[in-house]
Amino acid sequence: MFQSFINRKMLIIAALAIVAIVAHLLLRWFGPTDQPIIVNLPLYVALIFGGAPLVWELLLNLLRREFGSDLLAGISIVTSVILGEYLAGTLVVLMLSGGEALEAYAVRSASAVLKALSKRMPSVAHRKEDGSLRDVPAEDLRVDDIVVVYPHEVCPIDGTVVEGHSVMDESYLTGEPYMMSKTPGSTVMSGAINGESPLTIRADKLAVDSRYAQIVKVIETSQEQRPHIRRLGDQLGAFYTPVAVALAIIAWIFSGDPIRFLAVLVVATPCPLLIAIPVTIIGSISLAAKRAIVIRDPTVLEKIDRCRTVIFDKTGTLTYGEPHLTEQLAAPGQDPRGILGLVASIERYSKHPLAEAIVAAANKDNLVLHEAAEINEAPGQGLRAIVNDHEVRITNRRGFLKNYPAEGHLLPAESSGLECVILLDGKYAATYKFRDVPRREGKPFIHHLQPRHHIERVMLLSGDRESEARYLAEQVGIDDIQAEKSPEEKLAIVQHEVAQRDTLYVGDGINDAPALLAATVGIAFGQNSDVTSEAAGAIVLDSSLQKVDELMHISRRMRRIALQSAVGGMVLSIVAMLFAAAGYLSPVAGAIIQEAIDVLAVLNALRVAMPPKQLTDY
Repeated sequence: MFQSFINRKMLIIAALAIVAIVAHLLLRWFGPTDQPIIVNLPLYVALIFGGAPLVWELLLNLLRREFGSDLLAGISIVTSVILGEYLAGTLVVLMLSGGEALEAYAVRSASAVLKALSKRMPSVAHRKEDGSLRDVPAEDLRVDDIVVVYPHEVCPIDGTVVEGHSVMDESYLTGEPYMMSKTPGSTVMSGAINGESPLTIRADKLAVDSRYAQIVKVIETSQEQRPHIRRLGDQLGAFYTPVAVALAIIAWIFSGDPIRFLAVLVVATPCPLLIAIPVTIIGSISLAAKRAIVIRDPTVLEKIDRCRTVIFDKTGTLTYGEPHLTEQLAAPGQDPRGILGLVASIERYSKHPLAEAIVAAANKDNLVLHEAAEINEAPGQGLRAIVNDHEVRITNRRGFLKNYPAEGHLLPAESSGLECVILLDGKYAATYKFRDVPRREGKPFIHHLQPRHHIERVMLLSGDRESEARYLAEQVGIDDIQAEKSPEEKLAIVQHEVAQRDTLYVGDGINDAPALLAATVGIAFGQNSDVTSEAAGAIVLDSSLQKVDELMHISRRMRRIALQSAVGGMVLSIVAMLFAAAGYLSPVAGAIIQEAIDVLAVLNALRVAMPPKQLTDY
């Protein structure tokens, strides 16, 4: 609210300066030329009601020992009044206030995609109450409320489908332009657009805690923060200001003309880096959002390109986090396809992480699934049911050996990976082995980090068994492996690496939160955990290593364009200052040239929000 007030104030001052300049020129050309007080009256008004507040604010900054290049504007305004160069002074008022208004406009333009996110969220939800539907504010929804989402409506809350079949467009949230099928048991995300059929869902979170609301929240927060690159601009301005003042004083001393002092300061005011750098920051946040990357902490954009160590968590980061059935070791005399059909008939009712893999394998083999009865999944006892007149039990190696210690020799040798043991009618029938599949892009991504991003060390840091971590590391090409580590041990390792060099950590689980916080830059995959998302500086919504590479390139591109805009504008200003010092530019001409330099700097900075043809290089 306060920032909006400041923007309106600057816009009013800029409008006042424009009106004053136009009125002054009309009076000069068509008014009484022998009455300079009347001709200059509009300029007096602009300097009193526009220039005086600006000078006062700059004076307060000076008392707070905040030295920036905008201080040159205050000196120029005061000097122009003393020397009677009222038009030049009003032009400086226009430059200073117009520059801030231009920055605000550029930031709004670069943030258009973020505003679109906020506007899409529905404010009303259709809640079921006593068999009828009632429209209520979305923020009034509670966990376990039953809500109906009509066709083509935006889902107001995170939940689970309890009735209906439809598809949803989740591209705003995942970055993937796919229609996702939704059936009873499917999870739905707030912000997703429903398809042709209504869905009845059960609310799993409050609206304020929903994924969409959290995305909007962290984007808004990121816009309010100023990364180091902007503070670097202020520091450059602190050096630039005395240089400009010194050049103006030298020009005055050698020429004996105080007008040259004013001309040099006008050309130097304001420095483009005050405008260009924040525009590149917000533009980069906007571009990242379009690529399904939420920047929670804008300093990530500066730091990530300096990282020389990359540490990866294993599950869900270098793998898909989805186990696949890789081996079906059936006991002698057992039919593997028949067993798989029976097991899948039960597993389709289970929420166990391996259940999906078994059902997927059965579907792949086009097996017919049967109705299951007497389904029981007691904690620690595995899954039991009656299928097609057979008792089928699914347990683990430990459970089998505990209940059937004399039959341990029937089991295959223990190996890396996950497994489950199948019993049919009380007898050992099969052992299923599973592995989490490495991401397809994992190996090329790892191999390109050193030549393309100057990464000196790549480490796999996992809480899984050594054999599992080593198997994955061999698949993706990582030699440095730290396995079977607790969250506390992970934290200690990350802290040690950060002490050596800037470190990037990529993870997706709750146990990654301490490491994400400790790293120079922490990137979280997905938003499965609020804890992880809060700890990370950036969130990759669709869990892709390609998005990590895109973020690296967005960072590098932001820095390059920011430096082009700021340093390029400063160089042009210095050249113009030399012309002014030599007497070739009047204060008024200098103000016009500086305004053109500022516009060029901002236009160049706005390029950062325009997506290039390619953002990856592997």
